[in-house]
Amino acid sequence: MTSKTQNRSDIYTRITDQIVGALEKSVKPWTQPWSSGHAAGPVSRPLRFNGECYSGINVLTLWASAMERSFAAPIWMTFKQALELGGHVRKGEKGSPVVYANSIVKTEIDEKTGDEADVTIPFMKGYTVFNVEQIEGLPAHYYALRESSRNPDERLAHAEEFFAALGANVLNGGNAAYYRMASDHIQMPAFEAFFNAQSYYSTLAHESVHWTRHSSRLDRTFEQQRFGDAGYAKEELVAELGAAFLCADLELKLEDRNDHAAYISSWLQVLRDDKRAIFAAAAHAQCAVDYLHGLQDERPEAEAA
Repeated sequence: MTSKTQNRSDIYTRITDQIVGALEKSVKPWTQPWSSGHAAGPVSRPLRFNGECYSGINVLTLWASAMERSFAAPIWMTFKQALELGGHVRKGEKGSPVVYANSIVKTEIDEKTGDEADVTIPFMKGYTVFNVEQIEGLPAHYYALRESSRNPDERLAHAEEFFAALGANVLNGGNAAYYRMASDHIQMPAFEAFFNAQSYYSTLAHESVHWTRHSSRLDRTFEQQRFGDAGYAKEELVAELGAAFLCADLELKLEDRNDHAAYISSWLQVLRDDKRAIFAAAAHAQCAVDYLHGLQDERPEAEAA
């Protein structure tokens, strides 16, 4: 095993162990239990120093780090970036792991034909970032607090608009929420049946991620054979992570559903069996959320037509 392969394996193991450790305590690191008072929002994806959002597996590992150490601020940066902004990491502070994945293209010569061919080589490297609450001396806006919040018992216009733009067939009624592949529809209890607006929209986000798996959309399958098997657990994990990502983007709080606790043991088994499973699930979740956001981009054209 080369040093690069070993390093990549260590990254998978380190981050998977972090997620598993949280799940073993019955804590889902993609559910943020705090009500953040930071100006970036009550719930937010982790942000880079320049305001850009982290994505995929980095969302999970930074949320897990924030939960573990009770950070309310969603902003992270490297040691060097903090210095460049006039700040400094406090002595003794421990950083959090993130990864950077990309690929390079190399031109190689075919030994048999002598022809040149471009070969794409994927790579991943890990590095360390610090939360702004671990850093002193940064410009004031990195520490700014939020001044107001929404009434959780009212329908939220921005969330209503987002989900309406998907064009999904959403039926209301009954006492269960689910996505049915055969009829390609989302079933949701009435809005009034939920404890609050946040619970309704986070549940709809979960089912909307399931909706993206249809063959006419992302055609996502994990070879599920029956209810509760490994394929089922993987799809539920994708929907759970996707809902967490989407709720963060929409400034919603991800509310736990009654059935989520039952999934933790099956998720643990999947993650223990495959150190790369959480990376794959996060990638599928990111793809699903990107797809849902892409439908928002198509809305003006549809309305104009």
